[in-house]
Amino acid sequence: MPLITDADPFYFDGGNVGVLLVHGFTGSPRSMKDWGRYLADAGYTVSVPRLPGHGTSWQEMNKTRWEDWYGEAERELRDLSSRCSDVFVMGLSMGGSLALRLAEQNPDIAGVVVVNAAVHTERPDRHLLPFIRHVVPAFPGITNDIKKPGVDEGGYTKIPLQAAYSLQQLWSVVKRDIAEVKQPLLVMRSAEDHVVEASNTEWILDHVASDDVTFVELENSYHVATMDYDAPLIFAESEAFMKRLATAAV
Repeated sequence: MPLITDADPFYFDGGNVGVLLVHGFTGSPRSMKDWGRYLADAGYTVSVPRLPGHGTSWQEMNKTRWEDWYGEAERELRDLSSRCSDVFVMGLSMGGSLALRLAEQNPDIAGVVVVNAAVHTERPDRHLLPFIRHVVPAFPGITNDIKKPGVDEGGYTKIPLQAAYSLQQLWSVVKRDIAEVKQPLLVMRSAEDHVVEASNTEWILDHVASDDVTFVELENSYHVATMDYDAPLIFAESEAFMKRLATAAV
């Protein structure tokens, strides 16, 4: 199936420190590529995979489940770990959920960075999802929550409901095992986010077992902050985080 423009993965072979960047639900690598290029220019080995069902069509995504998305992210983590001395995992929105799950399952991850990470939703229609997904294939989309004008993340215009229901199952697993997240953690949250409620970040900060936790508020961005006004801050903070923690030279 043809890809949406600029939805292809991005990879760069750099030094001994690797970083996995995971995009969000109904999004694509497009939302993470500028971040990936910044870290590649700094000398890191970078992987920005395209998760199954993403970057094509919402109908195709409705055939996938959270285990498929996680499986792709885990494969990329394994590949980076085979080539790098230290590996960091970073994610936006659902990519943050997957990053936390990877941290729960892989204690050797050197550090985790999440941006507007999701572990639940407060949408009233969430209670209908287990039932309505069998009748209605999709809801209107939540793409392009970006303050900066003229920026397109290339996400779907509809929310595929079978996939959305599976996303809720991912959140349940992440929450169940959140105490297994013990790695250094950098949490960044937009002050104004129209997709993921602030209670998500609050819950994460309250429940991880990490001793080393840093919180950064993004004052001039909406949900897709990696493409918004605060993107340079995200990139710089993540690089400083890795420089502080990496045991190997870049």
